[in-house]
Amino acid sequence: MRFPLLASGLLLAAQALAATPAEDTVRAALAGIAPNVKIEAAQESVVPGFYEAIAGGEFVYVSKDGRYLLNGSAFDVSAKRDLTQISRGKVRKAALDRIGPDKRIVFAPQAPLASKHTVTVFTDVDCPFCRRFHEQIAQYNAKGITVDYLFYPLSIHPGADKKAEAVWCSKDRPSAFTRAMAGQDPGKATCPNPVAELTDLAQALGIGGTPTMLAADGSMIPSQIAMSPDRLAAELDRLAQASAAKN
Repeated sequence: MRFPLLASGLLLAAQALAATPAEDTVRAALAGIAPNVKIEAAQESVVPGFYEAIAGGEFVYVSKDGRYLLNGSAFDVSAKRDLTQISRGKVRKAALDRIGPDKRIVFAPQAPLASKHTVTVFTDVDCPFCRRFHEQIAQYNAKGITVDYLFYPLSIHPGADKKAEAVWCSKDRPSAFTRAMAGQDPGKATCPNPVAELTDLAQALGIGGTPTMLAADGSMIPSQIAMSPDRLAAELDRLAQASAAKN
């Protein structure tokens, strides 16, 4: 089991309040095997007799008596649902809701086109697939899809964090971002920026690569769908219809 220690991970506002029974139980269970791990979220699970939590970027289940700890996915066999992914999606949505427009680079459809859907994409200017995705940005926008980019420079791309900072500190961020995605040097501008914060967030959410796309409900869009404007538009329509049917 991997439990990287996070520099920060503000996923639930409840952390600032008194600890809940779920948090107390999870913390006690982890104390003997990973005492330094930060618990980003803990709550009642739909799995009977268990709490669920995100600790050090990993999703775990802890029995209410604190004796058993499991990590991995839980499935509702009869309903054919991945319960863990549903819970992860809720945590991701709560986290993204706290990231304001002042920390995003937004590419939205231009009038008279209207935005039908918004996706969040964790991206790295030195990631080849991120560049390929951005080459199609006009096609995504033409489908009524707004793309909110969050910087997540990967450690396997030395210097990508400085490039992200230079893009962020430019006068025209979208234009600077597009040029950087085309392989142009963004320069060396510096200023206060959200790059490190967003990197910590991505790691806390268990996101390991780029581009990673999240729908408005926090669900993760598979890359084979995300990389196709037509397939992505159809999938976002499907998710919206499913959400409307539940409400």
